[in-house]
Amino acid sequence: MRDSNFLIEQNGKPIWHPMAHPAEMRKAPPRVIMKGEGTHITDIEGRTVLDAVGGLWNVNLGYSCDPIKRAIAEQLDALPYYSGFRGTSTGPSIELAYELVEFFAPDGMARAFFTSGGSDSVETALRLARQYWKIRGQGDRTKFIALKKGYHGTHFGGASVNGNANFRRNYEPLMPGVFHVPAPYTYRNPFDETDPERLARLCAKALEDEIAFQGGDTIAAFIMEPVMGAGGVIVPHESFMRLVREICDRHEILLIADEVVTGFGRAGAWSGSRLHGVKPDMMTIAKAVTCGYFPLGAAMIGEKVADVFEADKTSFGSIGHGYTYSGHPVGCAAGLAALAETRRLKVDENAAARGLELADMLEGLKRKHAVIGDVRYKGLMAALELVSDRETKKPADKAIMGKVSDAAYDAGVMLRVSGSNIILSPPLVLSARDIRKIGEALDTGLRCVG
Repeated sequence: MRDSNFLIEQNGKPIWHPMAHPAEMRKAPPRVIMKGEGTHITDIEGRTVLDAVGGLWNVNLGYSCDPIKRAIAEQLDALPYYSGFRGTSTGPSIELAYELVEFFAPDGMARAFFTSGGSDSVETALRLARQYWKIRGQGDRTKFIALKKGYHGTHFGGASVNGNANFRRNYEPLMPGVFHVPAPYTYRNPFDETDPERLARLCAKALEDEIAFQGGDTIAAFIMEPVMGAGGVIVPHESFMRLVREICDRHEILLIADEVVTGFGRAGAWSGSRLHGVKPDMMTIAKAVTCGYFPLGAAMIGEKVADVFEADKTSFGSIGHGYTYSGHPVGCAAGLAALAETRRLKVDENAAARGLELADMLEGLKRKHAVIGDVRYKGLMAALELVSDRETKKPADKAIMGKVSDAAYDAGVMLRVSGSNIILSPPLVLSARDIRKIGEALDTGLRCVG
């Protein structure tokens, strides 16, 4: 690798960063991260900080998971790559598919289709949903309904079902036939409803109304995150996903649970769907399937959908979809090791326990700092929504968010800013001491803006 002077000089120039303006990156280059160990990362200037972002919701086991590293090295020696297209399988892909089906069996999953990441998994689920209805002779079922504020990746299908203009406007027109209903977002919603349970019923009623308007027999699927991540950690009332499941069943609409963030324990249960006691028809997973050590994801297919495909005797059941790296043997080897460690360490239980401590800390900060309009949390996913005025709920501007983030970094913690939200998604091997450190750094940052 070139020396640090070269890296600092070229930072922000030859590379365009996701979710950033290229001109801003050239003007104010991003931090350069050089090393990770445990729950901490070290930048190019030698500063070591606690990573409260967990990479990007995905480094659940931290940066020192030797079993995953060994599995990758051993698989590189044995077979660094082979295609998973028709005609070939690899040992790790067969084994990981088996393990994932077993892991998500309580959620009703029966098959796995491998992808390269979360956006790929969403795209796969959307395509399979349309194909499912063609196999069943109901080709008019092509529409999708999703939640406003939802996030489902960056492919055209995923961006189309996204419910946030930040991920849509610059790329419109997107896929036709996609419609959005209000999210159960207690702090900001069109009903001015502050009771989470009543809001869940109102949002479910809005879904019913949209289905009636569109015609239930034209809708392929409803897609939702059990806990909404990038939209600001919006935690629905426990009744909401069950209401959605009932509505989808009544109108024979497939339910896709986007578990890219919530899968593998982050919300304090092995899946967000299980947290709410719901069995979806398909699930999308990625991120923690390898804990970020290798790009891998999957669309998990429920028994009802799998049965229709596997019983088909026409060309409609043939899957004309896939990726060069679907079922990559090195990625699957990493996934097997990550899943074994995820189970062994019972990170779902740690996320639940540490999440309670995180919740107490955030509520204390809210009482102390008027700049915090709202705090939201479930397990080890949380958000602080900052405002310039609590009465009007006017969102804090970019300058305020930057000051808080920079001061917290100087105090030893990496945060993620998304609009007027500070997002927390630390590794699931976090300790109680780490929670206290996050609280201290947040307090420092918030004091900088009053």
